Amino acid sequence: MIETPVPASLQYQPTKVELDAKVAEAKAKLLNSIKRSVYVYRVDCGGCNGCEIEIFSTITAVFDAERFGIKVVPSPRHADVLVYTGAVTRAMRMPALRAYHAAPEPKLVVSYGACGCTGGIFHDNYCVWGGTDKILPVDVYIPGCPPTPAQTIYGFAMTLGLLEQKLHASHHDEEPGVQVPLAFADIPYQVRVDIEREARLQSGYLWGRDAADDFLTTLEKGGTDVLGAVDALIAGEPDARRAEVFGELKRVLLSKVVA
Repeated sequence: MIETPVPASLQYQPTKVELDAKVAEAKAKLLNSIKRSVYVYRVDCGGCNGCEIEIFSTITAVFDAERFGIKVVPSPRHADVLVYTGAVTRAMRMPALRAYHAAPEPKLVVSYGACGCTGGIFHDNYCVWGGTDKILPVDVYIPGCPPTPAQTIYGFAMTLGLLEQKLHASHHDEEPGVQVPLAFADIPYQVRVDIEREARLQSGYLWGRDAADDFLTTLEKGGTDVLGAVDALIAGEPDARRAEVFGELKRVLLSKVVA
């Protein structure tokens, strides 16, 4: 049996929602200033339920998406992000649009899974319009059939992070011949390395780096009485945990002193 497709000019094409300039500006402000958890609402436009299984796995205890501030809400009226799964079928086109219009501006639209991104294996089905971007302005695509929970968390984390970074992006071009001065250049290299390693071992990467920087700054400004400056740093630290870390860093320093 040879099928004769209907010419595209005779097929009905749904009208895609377009954003006006004010909504786009409000969306940019949301990404620029959001300081709380991100609320997500899921819309199934006509999939096999595989994506839903992975989304539910993402929000359960094993992967725990809420630790990143990603929360699923039961109503689009509370949502910052709308996640559309499955190919857009004729029957679900209007419910998908109603969910979109029910969410408050500004909002992000995520096209989730192979079917949500392109229509997937159903792209040429008689009752399928295609992917989400056929009817809505999609901000983010998370491909996969289905995407794994790790992919899902990574997609959301990178989306929110990268979009925010783009809004704050700044570019610096280094001039020829200009070199960045080395931090703590007067302190022996191996001493710096051992202190930084111990600090991160004690307090993790971020807080350990801060503790190491404070300790090395004290060494650099200590002059002839380095140990006295370190003791003053430890005595003057109000945080008992940081004072303990500084004590461990002093022990590392003493192990490098040659009598």
